[in-house]
Amino acid sequence: MTRIVVVDNHGQFTHLEQRALRDIGVDTDIVDNETPPDEVEADGVVLSGGPDMDRIGRTPDYLDLDIPVFGICLGMQLIADELGGEVGAGDYGGYADVTVRIEDDADPLVGSLAPETRVWASHADEVKRVPDGFTRTAESDVCGVEAMSDTERDLYGVQWHPEVAHTERGEEVFENFRSVCEGR
Repeated sequence: MTRIVVVDNHGQFTHLEQRALRDIGVDTDIVDNETPPDEVEADGVVLSGGPDMDRIGRTPDYLDLDIPVFGICLGMQLIADELGGEVGAGDYGGYADVTVRIEDDADPLVGSLAPETRVWASHADEVKRVPDGFTRTAESDVCGVEAMSDTERDLYGVQWHPEVAHTERGEEVFENFRSVCEGR
């Protein structure tokens, strides 16, 4: 059975990320973001959302594990920030129902959602420029980088919350990430 851990960055939906993985048959646990990555056995890692970059603990160290990583909201911003991208304040702050346009229908994480999908997203902060090696895979009218992927390193991120009921086809995103983890 595929094992994917959720690194808790103090987000309000972290437990829903774990439940979404459990619901699709993944062996999963939530681990505190102060947990050293070498103490974690997993086929993949989800970096949860959270309130701010000041409380990310050891989360950046999980990018060095050589297993697939999926960042959600703050988790995606953290990946971009750590790997040389740019993160800044969004033009639209709070949570909203957003139509996201998928730019790469072959992308392993979000391609199956093409041409567009409705999501629940917060844009208080967002990725302004993807790091080298990454491709922007989705955009919306309120955010230029709604999703990004580096398929060479199996690093992925979405600005929205696939784990909440307001997001259409959110479970499919987790199923796609499980497939990435199983494909290694």
